[in-house]
Amino acid sequence: MRWKQFFTPVKSFNAEEAKQFMDRTSGEAFTLLDVRQPAEYESEHIPGATLIPLPDLGNRIAELDAGKPTIVYCAIGGRSRVASQMLAGKGFKEVFNLSGGIKAWRSGKAVGREDLGLDLFSGKESPEETLLVAYSLEEGLRKFYLSMIPKVENENSRQLFEKLAAIEVNHQNRIFDEYVKISGASVSRDEFAINVVAPAMEGGLTTEEYLKLYQPDLDAPEEVISLAMAIEFQALDLYQRAADRTEIEDNKNALIQIANEERAHLEQLGNLFDNL
Repeated sequence: MRWKQFFTPVKSFNAEEAKQFMDRTSGEAFTLLDVRQPAEYESEHIPGATLIPLPDLGNRIAELDAGKPTIVYCAIGGRSRVASQMLAGKGFKEVFNLSGGIKAWRSGKAVGREDLGLDLFSGKESPEETLLVAYSLEEGLRKFYLSMIPKVENENSRQLFEKLAAIEVNHQNRIFDEYVKISGASVSRDEFAINVVAPAMEGGLTTEEYLKLYQPDLDAPEEVISLAMAIEFQALDLYQRAADRTEIEDNKNALIQIANEERAHLEQLGNLFDNL
């Protein structure tokens, strides 16, 4: 074993520096590596993270792209520093250890296993099929927001749910336009929607699972937006994981584009929150 690899100096990002880097960099241009154990990942993880536990990293290092910047994190920064030094010693050009680990991460997090929601994306479907699934998930979320309106008494919360539903319609419009562009099909929006089946909402969870997980006060506008942001972080996580596993380049590009739009949604929601 090359012990010197564990003494290779590596750079560090604090949580804010890492977030800024990720916000200005498309998801396919870097690797976010989680080196904790599967149960830790399932409890919470940074959206888009690839899980390779530290004990497995030596045998699975070939799964990573040494030419991409790699951000490595664990619980508090110890395991990720060892992993970062290992990667740097193996010739990875840019490696950043997330100091403080996920404990210091104050932005949104995702939950669930590595394969959560991936049954929706085989990795071998066409870009058109991918867009159809994405449209379905957006429709599921739109219906969820609309279903919440009669359940709340606070007028501001009702208006927020209406606004959130409208945001999903805008995203559906872009997905439909991209579908027509890619497929070259002459299809109406109604004909397209007939094929839509939404087994779950964005992020791979059902309505009941989201409400049980986050237990929001739906009459509190700030909790309504916090719930919406949590769902969008789950969606970002799912689309990025699906992009990482697909074998078709055009399909990967479609998923990455949708993931980038989820980042734009999160910015919109942040602005909504700030204007409460």
